[in-house]
Amino acid sequence: MYRASNFIPDPNQELLDAKPLRSLAPMFPAPMGVNVNQSSTPPLVCVTPVGQFPTGFGAGNLPAFGSFATFSATANGVSYAGTSANGPIDATPISAYKTRSSMSVDGDDEPYLGNQTFSSERKARRGRPPGSGASGADGSNGKFKRPKPTYKNFIAGKELAFLPSTSDQREIVESVHMTFEALRRRHLQMDETQDASRRADLKAGAIMMASNIRANSGKRVGTVPGVEIGDIFYFRMELCIIGLHAPSMGGIDYMTTKFGNDEDSVAICIVSAGGYENEDDDTDVLVYSGQGGNSRNTEERHDQKLERGNLALERSLHRKNEIRVVRGFKDPFCLTGKIYVYDGLYKIHESWKERTKSGINCFKYKLLREPGQRDGAAIWKMTQKWISNPATRGNVLLADLSSKAEMLPVCLVNEVDHDKGPGHFTYTNQVKYLRPLSSMKKLQGCGCQSVCLPGDPSCACGQHNGGDLPYSSSGLLACRKPIIYECGDSCNCSTNCRNRVTQKGARLHFEVFRTTNRGWGLRCWDPVRAGAFICEYAGEVIDELKVNLNDSEDDYTFQTVCPGDKTLKWNCGPELIGEDSTYVTADEFEPLPIKINAKNMGNVSRFMNHSCSPNVFWQPVQYDHGDDRHPHIMFFALKHIPPMTELTYDYGVAGAESSGSGSRRTKNCMCGSPNCRGLF
Repeated sequence: MYRASNFIPDPNQELLDAKPLRSLAPMFPAPMGVNVNQSSTPPLVCVTPVGQFPTGFGAGNLPAFGSFATFSATANGVSYAGTSANGPIDATPISAYKTRSSMSVDGDDEPYLGNQTFSSERKARRGRPPGSGASGADGSNGKFKRPKPTYKNFIAGKELAFLPSTSDQREIVESVHMTFEALRRRHLQMDETQDASRRADLKAGAIMMASNIRANSGKRVGTVPGVEIGDIFYFRMELCIIGLHAPSMGGIDYMTTKFGNDEDSVAICIVSAGGYENEDDDTDVLVYSGQGGNSRNTEERHDQKLERGNLALERSLHRKNEIRVVRGFKDPFCLTGKIYVYDGLYKIHESWKERTKSGINCFKYKLLREPGQRDGAAIWKMTQKWISNPATRGNVLLADLSSKAEMLPVCLVNEVDHDKGPGHFTYTNQVKYLRPLSSMKKLQGCGCQSVCLPGDPSCACGQHNGGDLPYSSSGLLACRKPIIYECGDSCNCSTNCRNRVTQKGARLHFEVFRTTNRGWGLRCWDPVRAGAFICEYAGEVIDELKVNLNDSEDDYTFQTVCPGDKTLKWNCGPELIGEDSTYVTADEFEPLPIKINAKNMGNVSRFMNHSCSPNVFWQPVQYDHGDDRHPHIMFFALKHIPPMTELTYDYGVAGAESSGSGSRRTKNCMCGSPNCRGLF
């Protein structure tokens, strides 16, 4: 493995003077009161598309956190904080890139137009008179003005509970990724009340980099610790903060490194996302187009030059070094969005020039996937084929386990042994309560016309949720709460209201499959985004005083036992934007008395196994009654989940008490996680 710190820059090498070297030196403002000219660290410069960050927002006043590397580190004469051994580097920070307001490069749900809202929300805003509804005290523009968060000293003297104290590289990468997603979702939630035009992903990335919260800083050839083949991403910024691909827009990442006694600039990672005429139908072969010359303006188009990334790819052909490949695919849930799949290591086997359809001479590079790696993009293409035609899925025992109770068929598959299926049960996607809903406490509804609007102080449902609607316009959960209140039958708003998510049911292509050592499990053909709704825990609500459950009943009984840290820390990082920490410790966790048994009747959730490193978490939700002791139990994605990844949640820490029932019996854990607790 080759690292950027192993070489000394040569002032005679033209490649080092090529501009822009976007990825080598992210730069941020120095802290107030610090004279950068007298500091022992390199000067820090802020270049952003929207001016300086608020006072105090800088890397200089922030501590380094264990395995998270600081940006001002210098090794072997190489600086990553805006200078090199030969003087300042003309580098552009990731936060400096603008996108056109009429389109989204890494789209969230639809073309980015500042706020992303349902068309029904836009109509509702247009139809609201000035000074009414969501307007502030001054009645300006009918908008509710939320106080902007302060960044001054937002981290000084505070312990960031969401950062892991571990040397496990996978856990570090996942924690960094979860922090980014939490910040992005929170910024998106706040921006919707302020009509902000900056993209939330760029904001989140800039904050994390200024706070020294990233994984795998510095460049390297080959694999990246903690990043696995098949991992999926929705924004290029996600690739940056985990050290997979440094440029936020450029498709070629490269570095100068040593080969024996020689130094050479070689490519280390490429992103094939459809911007050029690449040939990527074969999952083991990629014909990649060089960069440059492909302008939308015909007058600006020109033949590509053998420089920068193109030259690095040509040198990689001769050096035969491994190159990481990230493939971009259309997001099946978003017309304008992309999903990036890390597809492992490739090598360039040949290169040539050819004339493109747009009339320019373009460099072409043929890469072959290194043998012996797990599947990445191949799984994506396979599952998309199944979604298009479920009959192409092999080893199917039953085409639809739900017997059409779900909107999409639930496939039953066994590729392990000769078991013909799970024990008999009645499939239902409903919860059977001990008494009729009509006899339960009513949930107070809202009086919103058409739909509920973000930041509307007159919306009762928004106030029930702490002043913010819990979901984004695309239906992603913004943060975990003790209980989430959706709009229901008692509300005046329409079924198109964004605050009606889980009640509409699951909309994923589920597969119940036979595991090697844990019975039946659950996975999905679709990619599942962090915060996306998965399904409800359906079954029969049982008497909360019943404690003597037999083994078979206990296997299918859900109780709100305290989960592990990964679930509790899902709302990670509010300290970074000046908000109070929402981290709930195991001692502060308060279980609910509800118990749901799915032995005799249930849905796909009864097949979800336990894991000490889960990718799903449960969340209490109310919408059809007001008894907060017996809410619906809904499952959401804790992180991005690639297709065909088993869906698991944390059943609870062994020994944690459930309200009114003492401890449930413990069982040996077989999740196989490096952080396995041994019992659950």
